[in-house]
This record gives sequence, C-alpha cells and structure tokens, in this order.
Amino acid sequence: MIKLIHKQTLAVLCSIIFFFNAPAVGQEAKLTDLVVSNTRDNLIIYCKTEGAFTEKMEKAIISGVPVSFSFFITLYEVRNLWPDKKVTEKKITHSIKYNNMTKEYTITRSLESGTPIVTKTFEKAQKLMSEIDNFILIPLNRLKKGKQYQIRSKAELMKMTLPFYLHYVLFFVAMWDFETEWHTIDFIY
Repeated sequence: MIKLIHKQTLAVLCSIIFFFNAPAVGQEAKLTDLVVSNTRDNLIIYCKTEGAFTEKMEKAIISGVPVSFSFFITLYEVRNLWPDKKVTEKKITHSIKYNNMTKEYTITRSLESGTPIVTKTFEKAQKLMSEIDNFILIPLNRLKKGKQYQIRSKAELMKMTLPFYLHYVLFFVAMWDFETEWHTIDFIY
C-alpha cells in the first residue's frame, strides 16, 4: 500500500515537473454559446467553454491530478438610475478524476447532485466537463414582466489541493490555471 502511494506521488510529481518544462500551448479559454431560454415555469441556461483543456492539463489529468471547473452565473435586474439589482447567483462545479487502473474518467457535476458519470474516452469527459445543459437558473414567477435583465457568466479552473507533501510544487501547475472573461446576455422578460 505504501509503495503504491509513493509510486503515485512520484508519478504526479514527475508529471508536474515535465509539464512545467514542456512548451506552452497558445490557446485561450473562453465561455461560448451562452443561451437563455425558458420553459413554462423556469428560466433555462445553456453554455460551454472552449480552449479550457490544454495539452498540459490533459496529461496532468491522465497522471491522476484531479481537476475542477466552476461556472459562475449571475442574474441582474437592470435599473437605469440605480445600480443593477442582483436577483440570483449560482455556482456550478464539474470535477474530473482519471483512474489509471480502470482507464476510466469519473466526472462529478453538481447539476446531477453529485452522481458520478464514468467514461472511457477523454473526448466525452471533456464534453461533460465543458458544458452546462438545461440548467434552471430561476423560476419565472420571480421575474417582473416588462423588466430588463442581464445574465453574466464566467468559468474558471478551481485551484487544486494537492496532498500535504506536494504543496511545495503547486507553483508548477499554476501555468494552466484559467479564468474566462465575463460573458453577458441582456433580455426583457
């Protein structure tokens, strides 16, 4: 058991050092395809991120480093002579962990009440991590007819927590942290 822990620790440490020395990939993470819709009763949000998974991040995930994305979505009532009024604010978190023994990715999305989704392919895991589908932001009965609203949204890679004995190498992984710009949509209800 101890030998296995040491091997995993050594593998993660070597991977992190390797990624630090590897050439950087010049892609920028951004929030795209923010769509606002509604059902009879609720305001619904769809969105996804692009460019969030760098080559370094993919290698780190395969090495066993857990990664979490957070999506921040805020709804404001737009007011002309006063500051905008915050109506609701939501945080959605998606986490991924690779199991080297079973060669499977386990994705946990806060939208699914923590029920993990397991997949064998990185492409499917990446899609599950990068998208929000059919998220109920707020019941429509909390909005006022004829008022202008604005939805502001962004995504960021959450800071990872490494085991205590690896905290000193955290600066190596800071290179692939990301935070998107705020993306906004205005609408009148």
